Amino acid sequence: QVQLVESGGGLVQPGGSLRLSCAASRFTFSSYDMSWYRQAPGKERELVATITKTGGATTLATSVKGRFTIARDNAKNTVYLQMSSLKPEDTAVYYCNARYFVHSYWGQGTQVTVSS
Repeated sequence: QVQLVESGGGLVQPGGSLRLSCAASRFTFSSYDMSWYRQAPGKERELVATITKTGGATTLATSVKGRFTIARDNAKNTVYLQMSSLKPEDTAVYYCNARYFVHSYWGQGTQVTVSS
């Protein structure tokens, strides 16, 4: 059974940084584009960042450009989201997603709370 396990969330003050990790197993990680999504209370899930299967290209939501970066290590089957200059509006549950054509898998999410 495919597994995506997020970690690294927590409580951080505005202006702080966090690095989220998503460890993948039981599928061919290097064949999948990987994304981070987030969902704030009362809001729809939104795409934050995507990285292609080789890591050759990344895209970021406008709201996080210049503050977040996405990276992957195919040798470790792990994708990362480095978040800096965090704002209260970044508070959400962050989800890892793996996508290959019609195949799409989700992790269970990790809570990020930005508050003083």
